[in-house]
Amino acid sequence: MKGGNDYMRHKPYGFYERFVKRPQDFFCALLALIVLSPLLLILTILGAIVMRGNPFFTQARPGRRKKDGSDYIFKLIKFRTMSNARDKNGELLPDEVRLNGYGRALRALSLDELPELFNILIGDMAVVGPRPLLVRYLERYNEHQARRHEVRPGFTGLAQVHGRNSISWEEKFDWDVQYVDRITFAGDWKIIFQTVRTVLKREGINGADSATMTEFMGSNS
Repeated sequence: MKGGNDYMRHKPYGFYERFVKRPQDFFCALLALIVLSPLLLILTILGAIVMRGNPFFTQARPGRRKKDGSDYIFKLIKFRTMSNARDKNGELLPDEVRLNGYGRALRALSLDELPELFNILIGDMAVVGPRPLLVRYLERYNEHQARRHEVRPGFTGLAQVHGRNSISWEEKFDWDVQYVDRITFAGDWKIIFQTVRTVLKREGINGADSATMTEFMGSNS
């Protein structure tokens, strides 16, 4: 990997990370699942009808790096926002074509992310942290960017409240690493409240030039 030996580091935990953050995440996810269970049921049924099948989307994503330096891969679960429409050659159509009105509504309100509460509950994710990206990106990170995997990926994070999909990949990763270096109780709750505001204002939903964020191909530096 581009990060070399430094990529193999494992972030030492502070008191909040060691004793408070994980129990807090578990409690928040459990409470949210209980409160939102009627909405989750409705979206599951509606999604099955609109998507004509499985309403869920699962994909392998890298989590927090293990202490031995190896990658931890888990299955992220979300509500599907794009159809499986294909062209005459059997290739999936572009994202902006497959992203239907139902999917756009889910994304605008971040409702497609709600099943990730189960990922938080079992410990794959945290409420706040760098967003879990694609496994193939692991080989494309530079040393600085790879540090985002020193902590659990999050349901929301600094990058999500500072532009979300409207900022560049390099800016996203800078925010991620800044979070890794400054994890606090007050900071996490500030991000949570900022996330609510961002979702309500529907900020940064789309990429600068596409309906979704363009693929990260690596940085020059």
